[in-house]
Amino acid sequence: MTFPVERIRNFCIVAHVDHGKSTLADRMLQLTNLVDERHMRAQYLDKMDIERERGITIKAQTARLPYQPLGDAGDEYLLNLIDTPGHVDFSYEVSRALNACEGAILLVDAAQGMEAQTIANLYLALEADLEIIPVLNKIDLPAARPDEVAEEMTAIIGGEPEDVLRISAKTGDGVQEVLDQIVDRVPAPKGDPDAPPRALIFDSIYESYRGTLVYFRVVDGQLRPGEKIRMLATGFEGEIDTLAVHSPEEVTIDALGVGEVGLLSAAIKEVDEARVGDTITHAGKRAKDVEPLPGYREPLATVFSGLYPVDSDDFSGLRDALDKLRLNDSSFTFEPETSAALGFGFRCGFLGLLHLEIITERLDREFGIPLVTTAPSVRYHVTLEHKFDETTGEPKVIEVSNPQDLPEPNQILHVAEPTVVVMILTPSEYVGAVMQLCEGRRGDMQAMDYLTAARVELRYRIPLGEIITDFYDQLKSLTRGYASLDYEAGGYQQADLVKVDVLLNGEPVDAFSSIQHRDNAYRFGKEMVERLKELIPRQMFDIPIQAAIGAKIIARETIKARRKDVLAKCYGGDVSRKRKLLEKQKEGKKKMKSVGSVDIPQEAFVSALKSSGPKDD
Repeated sequence: MTFPVERIRNFCIVAHVDHGKSTLADRMLQLTNLVDERHMRAQYLDKMDIERERGITIKAQTARLPYQPLGDAGDEYLLNLIDTPGHVDFSYEVSRALNACEGAILLVDAAQGMEAQTIANLYLALEADLEIIPVLNKIDLPAARPDEVAEEMTAIIGGEPEDVLRISAKTGDGVQEVLDQIVDRVPAPKGDPDAPPRALIFDSIYESYRGTLVYFRVVDGQLRPGEKIRMLATGFEGEIDTLAVHSPEEVTIDALGVGEVGLLSAAIKEVDEARVGDTITHAGKRAKDVEPLPGYREPLATVFSGLYPVDSDDFSGLRDALDKLRLNDSSFTFEPETSAALGFGFRCGFLGLLHLEIITERLDREFGIPLVTTAPSVRYHVTLEHKFDETTGEPKVIEVSNPQDLPEPNQILHVAEPTVVVMILTPSEYVGAVMQLCEGRRGDMQAMDYLTAARVELRYRIPLGEIITDFYDQLKSLTRGYASLDYEAGGYQQADLVKVDVLLNGEPVDAFSSIQHRDNAYRFGKEMVERLKELIPRQMFDIPIQAAIGAKIIARETIKARRKDVLAKCYGGDVSRKRKLLEKQKEGKKKMKSVGSVDIPQEAFVSALKSSGPKDD
């Protein structure tokens, strides 16, 4: 028996990291009597340790909340909370989760105010035409500025500051009123219960015994256990084994109708077969006449990095670990690659830096494999000089994400790099410092708006490669932690890019190569050779460390040789005898340098690549 559609309310919570989204969800679970005090824990819906430690949501969660409004003796309402990831790396998953809702709670910390990430997700919610309920959280904090922050919120979404709900999710004060507002203001779902079924997938996870579990929202028709279904984008067909809802633990159910949210299993062996944004319908001939739900796109990696085991014996274990992580995350990609310096490893694609950090941290925690992670890079479009596309006759364009794959300069017509439109919210006193930072990263200003007298929104178009290392850290440092950052794809633009190689004793070390803008190449090369001079131990002969663009050396440092005192046995005597011994030593060192190889310890790789790699977000 499906729930009456007019009494269903589907909503999500849009909030910045640490603004109290998970705490508000906890209070809602308690107020609707789904979790008793004995079993309650903080961040109840966050299942992963990393989520709980970092205070972020990585995988979407759902909760089916039966609710009876205060003073209403009528029928009970069904509130479906769809908990969305908050970070910019997962903005596509956020947009799909928003499309499964009719309303959104805009939750803002009364002490910190509106953040860039909150505004970005708010724009996604407005694009999805959701009913926005503004809520101020943490009003019990001594540093709270409820009146000022309420004005910031209404300046963006409209309305009056006094209409903004004021709550404390920690104490539960005002949460009941939020639930009542959801019932009153969020519209009931729309859909045709008699049409062929259409359901939107907004997340999927993998379990060892049941395969891929699909989280979905029914748009039209009904789904029942035993029915054969088809995924329109991937073409997968199977039979529904289990149909269930989260309330908040899993409860099996005999049917789900228009507007309802649940999960199903259908012996789906690969998470690739049930992608976020795909449409579920009946299998067979009837599927041809069903129109897919709009907005689906393939997951697209934007940041690439090489993962190599510290111990080469761990290679097969690393491959198995990556396979298992891939089962839970269809947006994560990897393929084998070889480095002369690091041995066998994998080139991995990630949605962003946070995604990279989460994957490497899970590899360390869950599988115990020590890794060397190469500096992150992005995907460049390289137009070749003398090669042409067979169909169009235009110069051939290849995609390059590994610096080692960049062709020689004489083969390149031009290179285009990905850009992002960055939105930064900062207090007005730091505007000058933030503008200087953005322009130092080759940023092009798009807009500057004063939200209030004290808060400014800056928009810059910046190359993605310039912000994936330490941009966020520098922004926080310059603004004493008050600025916030969000970004979206901004297309490709041509740039004067070169490959900087690092040579040790005249031999290039592929692990340290990087694609840089020509203006930044000298600074990068100088920093890298200085860092390696400190990290590589001295040998019995001089070791030149050079940074080069093609055949041109742009920076050099020398690790001086260990020197044996060959004159120790000379007690006086003619100076020619001492000179003869020194000349003999010099010839020996020259021969050693020509035949000897430099052994780079793994610690040097880890330290050098870490210094130029991702920073904690």
